[in-house]
Amino acid sequence: MNESNRQRKVAQIIQEDLAEYFRKQASESKQSFLISVSDVKVTADLSIAKVYLSIFPPEFRKDIMKEILVNKSTYRNFLGQQMGKQVRIIPELNFYLDTTLDDVEKIEKELRGEGDNPIL
Repeated sequence: MNESNRQRKVAQIIQEDLAEYFRKQASESKQSFLISVSDVKVTADLSIAKVYLSIFPPEFRKDIMKEILVNKSTYRNFLGQQMGKQVRIIPELNFYLDTTLDDVEKIEKELRGEGDNPIL
């Protein structure tokens, strides 16, 4: 099923606003890490947003994801302040770890013969 323009627009706003929020959070932190919002998918009724995050370095992923899940309502409130005039309902946020970059890196290493199981 194709996404509507409305879904794409709401997803884009969420992606941009959360990216900015996480960028600020990372710059204020004592640790050096990077959280990027790689994708956002919004359901047709705009009630749920699936937010895909890339977190670097990898050793921080588990702790950062745990903290993000605990603070889901904070992020939703933040979005409410940012986009409250544009949408009636602020979508419920579901966060997922996006590991596609890891997968790409692993494949590239294997293609170069650096992986655990060289292809040839």
